[in-house]
Amino acid sequence: MSSLDLAVIGNCMISALVDRRARIVWSCFPRFDGDPVFSALLDCPEDRPDAEQRGIFAIDQIGMVSCEQTYLENTAVLVSTMTDSHGNIVEITDFAPRFTHYDRTFRPPMLIRRVRPVKGRPRIRVSLRPHFEWGERQPATTRGSNHLRFVGADHSLRLTTDAPISYVAEERPFVVERPMSFFFGEDEPLRSEADRTAREFLDQTVAFWRDWVRSLSIPFDWQEAVIRAAITLKLCNFEETGAIVAALTTSVPEAPHTQRNWDYRYCWLRDAYFVIQALNRLGTTKTMEEYLTYITNLVDDADANPAQVDMPPLFSITRSPNLEEREAGALAGYRGMGPVRVGNAAYTQIQNDAYGSIVLASTHAFLDKRLIRTGNRALFAHLETLGQRAIEVFDQPDAGPWELRTKAAVHTFPSVMCWAACDRLVKIARAMGREERAAYWYQHAERMHAVINERAFNAGKGTFVSSFDGEDLDATLLLLAELNFVDADDPRFIATVDAVGKALRRGDLLLRYDVEDDFGHMHTAFMICGFWYVDALNAIGRKKEAIELFERILSLRNSFGLFSEDADFTTGELWGNFPQTYSMVGLINSAVRLSRSWEEAF
Repeated sequence: MSSLDLAVIGNCMISALVDRRARIVWSCFPRFDGDPVFSALLDCPEDRPDAEQRGIFAIDQIGMVSCEQTYLENTAVLVSTMTDSHGNIVEITDFAPRFTHYDRTFRPPMLIRRVRPVKGRPRIRVSLRPHFEWGERQPATTRGSNHLRFVGADHSLRLTTDAPISYVAEERPFVVERPMSFFFGEDEPLRSEADRTAREFLDQTVAFWRDWVRSLSIPFDWQEAVIRAAITLKLCNFEETGAIVAALTTSVPEAPHTQRNWDYRYCWLRDAYFVIQALNRLGTTKTMEEYLTYITNLVDDADANPAQVDMPPLFSITRSPNLEEREAGALAGYRGMGPVRVGNAAYTQIQNDAYGSIVLASTHAFLDKRLIRTGNRALFAHLETLGQRAIEVFDQPDAGPWELRTKAAVHTFPSVMCWAACDRLVKIARAMGREERAAYWYQHAERMHAVINERAFNAGKGTFVSSFDGEDLDATLLLLAELNFVDADDPRFIATVDAVGKALRRGDLLLRYDVEDDFGHMHTAFMICGFWYVDALNAIGRKKEAIELFERILSLRNSFGLFSEDADFTTGELWGNFPQTYSMVGLINSAVRLSRSWEEAF
């Protein structure tokens, strides 16, 4: 596998990545952070032929010469149309069912693949090779009249199909003369006719996504790009708890052979805040409310555990703070570039922007009149506890927004986020008519603002810098105006934008920073930094330049309209975990800010 030209399907419970040959190469069960039963994405050493590929669900057309793929418009349903050398055509429709059933959201941990002959007599071979425990265990297989069971030590999965079960079990080619369906998921029998059920599930899933898209408030320009980004962000929302994962994969390296391989299938408070901001701009208030439920549970957890002084920067999708990091030695890694990591040691780090991320996200509960579950005095009291901690740590060293593992400093971005926590508590208190508390938080916000202005601004360079009394720049400085720490027309911010562009821009993309870290220098650009630069250019009045740059960055999306975390700033090749919510957030935010209004367009 040579690139991240992958499509994503899912239903806010599970997801799957599908490659350009319509093979499922990544999917975790029974949820995003579960065991990757299909892990070919991370188990593909260069010397292993396709015939030996493990952890894959392939439906290969014999003699295929082309495979055209597209999403059904405004959905998370993927259609792959294969043609062989004799002109025979077969169509595969992939989706995870999601719709309203008995007044509840039906989103089982299930993948459905519907195969339909389009022309001639196409022949296919089904290769269904799940494995368990991160490639350590091959499941025992049992067979029924229309199903295969894959039995592990503590988990079993089932394929139910109306295709010839012996051909599937033996991976023997056969002719597709009629539509047939494959249901893969938990070990539960399908108690209805397979193809009719697949068609019904497909129709209802398509209707769900199109209704969801219809409710979006999208910009006039770049509509298709924004819609695909919004659907992708929604697919990264674990709806059961409201958590939003940073990406759906682990250990896709940020650059070739760098060891920068991390597990991103968790909820970073910082990333999720930015996702919520982007979705709120599109009017997806229900997702925002669900995330606020996740956040308020975290706040309650913190109050119930006063011994835990610092707020971890990330949690599991069920709020577990223990994400101990280990290596999965049975998997070779993306293109053979291990290690494959499970868990993320960043949960032990001190990242002081966590307090601001929680308070800023929670501010919506008090100020957004559209929401059903609004903020109250109890939640405000909990947020004040976090605000008090922000006061205590805003000028203390931490690992920073880039999660440096062996270096600590007083980083500007976390300090500004701590200030933002107090600043938003002022707004919340005023909205609640609590003027005495507003005065308290205003006093502290003003003091913190003055300290940050003094310590994070380098008078000799004429710019803000990435750490107190420092010299270096990093891309988070582009967010100072967006966070309302400075005005966009402040000469110090304009100078900072110019300096960041000169220091970190590589072609059309930006590095996070350009100093040596725990793993050396950066070899790829961080996608969202390019969008931050676009937004900053627009904010300081260089809109034409911002639009031109935005459209060039858009051209780096893969063929399905998706971004990973990073890109080679010379070739544009995508690297890093996929799909990356941060990158899709950047796309949405920039499009909304740069687009013509609907009134202008008409």
